[in-house]
Amino acid sequence: MKKIVLHCVVVLAALSFIFISRPSTANTGEIQWKGYDEGVAMAKAEKKKIFLYFHADWCGYCRKMDASTFKDNDVVDYLNENYITIKVNSDKEQKIASIYGVRGLPTSWFLKSSSEKLSSMPGYVDAGRLLTILKYVKTESYEKMNYRDFEKSLNSAE
Repeated sequence: MKKIVLHCVVVLAALSFIFISRPSTANTGEIQWKGYDEGVAMAKAEKKKIFLYFHADWCGYCRKMDASTFKDNDVVDYLNENYITIKVNSDKEQKIASIYGVRGLPTSWFLKSSSEKLSSMPGYVDAGRLLTILKYVKTESYEKMNYRDFEKSLNSAE
């Protein structure tokens, strides 16, 4: 009887170790940011829209978005599943910031998979509002209705 109990304990311990040490396929809790060139190439290959985010180290609202908006699980999951996310430090990559006419920070851009510009979004955006905007752009609802109507349709569906 002791051998059976000991055997069960050893098997359970081994199984526990296997499951604990196995790499997780779940959400890492972080946005999978890419550099500009890598992200643009990836978007073309995967036919995904681009979320392009301009920031700087000194920017307080950029740090606030990093600490709150971009840590929200729903935002992280939605961005990672539906967009190629590119993060550009506008101080270090001034040429790219200039191409997109970045004047203030933070500034975000939505691009087609071909990197054609769709729209910019200046300033800090909280997680709830960003998630709604991400859905609006992803579903191409901007071709059928204005943002306020889209927002109302989401609220009435809930």
